[in-house]
Amino acid sequence: MRLRTTGSAACAVVLAAAALTGCNRGSDARGAIGIDIPRTDTDFWNSYQHYLEKDLAHGGPSALPLSTSQNDIAKVVSNVQALTGQGARVIVMAPQDTGAVSAELERLAAKKIPVVSVDTRPDEGAVYMVVRADNRAYGEKSCAYLGKRLGGRGRVAELQGDLSSINGRDRSRAFASCMRRKFPKITVHELATDWKGDVASAKLQGLLAQHKDLDGIYMQAGGAFLQPTLALLEQQKLLRPAGAKGHITIISNDGIPDELAAIRAGKIDATLSQPADLYARYALYYARAALTGKTFRAGPTDHGSTIVRIRNGLEDQLPAPLVTKDNVDDTTLWANQLDRAGGKG
Repeated sequence: MRLRTTGSAACAVVLAAAALTGCNRGSDARGAIGIDIPRTDTDFWNSYQHYLEKDLAHGGPSALPLSTSQNDIAKVVSNVQALTGQGARVIVMAPQDTGAVSAELERLAAKKIPVVSVDTRPDEGAVYMVVRADNRAYGEKSCAYLGKRLGGRGRVAELQGDLSSINGRDRSRAFASCMRRKFPKITVHELATDWKGDVASAKLQGLLAQHKDLDGIYMQAGGAFLQPTLALLEQQKLLRPAGAKGHITIISNDGIPDELAAIRAGKIDATLSQPADLYARYALYYARAALTGKTFRAGPTDHGSTIVRIRNGLEDQLPAPLVTKDNVDDTTLWANQLDRAGGKG
């Protein structure tokens, strides 16, 4: 698989399963990779960790023991400093507070330690590569799906992520802009949640107390919001199957196995499959490329994504397909592969 690079070694831009073991696995792969997992309380991030460990166990680049920061930016910083103290020459992280990590990125840049940021794009500070889906597309696709299903009218609850995160901001801004432009007769209630399921449930409960006529829900993170939302709707006797009178149309973002099961059961209608498997694969690929000194430039890749230039580096925007009842059993979806492999979603 070819990526557009400015490096001279052709095999460094060939990416398949064997690329993580690499065509130059000897001298150019020296130095450990330090990896911080952002949290372990959502199915999506547990799946990401599963894929990382699977890739590392099958001859991937050497890595120090994984650290976990549990959605705490102070722990991200302390974990990363511990990893570099242990000899990490490249860092893979996924800072959830994208505005608060800039000082640590400056420290790493001063030490000439490249950073691969997964899922989130730091607001400031140099990064070697961001591995991420197009989060504005999440908001736009979710808006388009709900708007069409509701016939351009109704009332929608938006369970937003943490607005200190670029992901929460991108999804929220894109969703709001799309609704204003395309579906002005839909009323949107924006409920900020900090990516916390209990906060989402409490705010949705408060909204339902005021507005029994809710027609749709947009969940920006199924891994955090799915179960609390379904439990609340069931308690309120509002969980009606798709196609039934009074069904609340629900679209989510993540694509975890539980979301796919909920689509099959008619409890929710759609999700956007955030590629946990590709996040892990390309995080490790770019980490190894950083160790060898390879550089990249903007342009299309052969794995269905596009590298774009951002003000503090480059971003590989991976595809995130819409999943509905029509394609929920597609075997190429990572959540279906995870089920077959016996991993936890």
